[in-house]
Amino acid sequence: MSTDKSIPAAPASPAIEAPPSRAAVAGDLLNAIAHGTHYDPHTVLGAHVLAGQSKDGRRWASVRVLRPLAAKVELVTAAGRVPMQHEHEGIWVTVIPAPDGKAPEYFVAVTYGDTETIIDDGYRYLPTLGELDEHLIKEGRHEELWRVLGANVKEFSTGLGPVRGTAFAVWAPSAKAVRVIGDFNGWDGRGHAMRVLGSSGVWEVFVPGVESGMTYKYEILTADGSWVRKADPMARYTEVP
Repeated sequence: MSTDKSIPAAPASPAIEAPPSRAAVAGDLLNAIAHGTHYDPHTVLGAHVLAGQSKDGRRWASVRVLRPLAAKVELVTAAGRVPMQHEHEGIWVTVIPAPDGKAPEYFVAVTYGDTETIIDDGYRYLPTLGELDEHLIKEGRHEELWRVLGANVKEFSTGLGPVRGTAFAVWAPSAKAVRVIGDFNGWDGRGHAMRVLGSSGVWEVFVPGVESGMTYKYEILTADGSWVRKADPMARYTEVP
C-alpha cells in the first residue's frame, strides 16, 4: 500500500502526563485478532474512548493497530507523533488524549527495517453500509446490491487530508470469519479481517489505498474450521480463469 507523499512527517510531540491504564483485552481475543479469525475486529482495533476521565477532567482513548513484523509503530496526529508499544503478535497499542470524548484522527507510521511508511488505518472508519441496507439485504429486498456489496472505491475528507480506498462488502451468512486478500497485502488477509454487521450476514471492511484494478478475493472461515478462497460474486471485472 503506497504512502501518501503529501503528508509531511509530523514532529515528535512533547511527553504527555501519564494517561489512565489502557483497557485490557483478553489474551484469547488478542490472539484471534492477530490471526484474523475474529468476527468483529473493529471492537479491538482502531480507537476506542476509555470510560471515565482523569482527575483533571481529561478523556483518553486507547488505539490498537495490527502491523506484524514491524520494527516500530507510531500514531501520526495533528498534534504530533505518539509511540506505540507492541502488545501481542503484531498488535501495537497506545493511549492518546480524546478531547470532548472523541478520539482524534490519525495515520500510522510503520517502520520495517530502515524504511518508514505512513498509511491510514481502515479500522478507524464507520461501516460503509447503513442500517437500512443491512435490513433490506437480510430480507432479500435490496434492489441496488451493486451499490453496497462488492468492492467500491470511496474517498473521505479527513482532518489529515483526503483519503481514498476501497470498501469491501460480501454476504456470507454462514461464515465464522472473512478476510479480504489481494495484491495490496501479498494475499495474506490477517491484517484485513472483516466485521459482520449485526445479523445481516454482511461482512465489511474499508481498506485505504486500494484503487480500481487491483485484484482480490475473499478468504472465508467455514464451520468446519477450514479456510476457502472465493471470488467476489458482485465483482465488476474478473480475470480469465
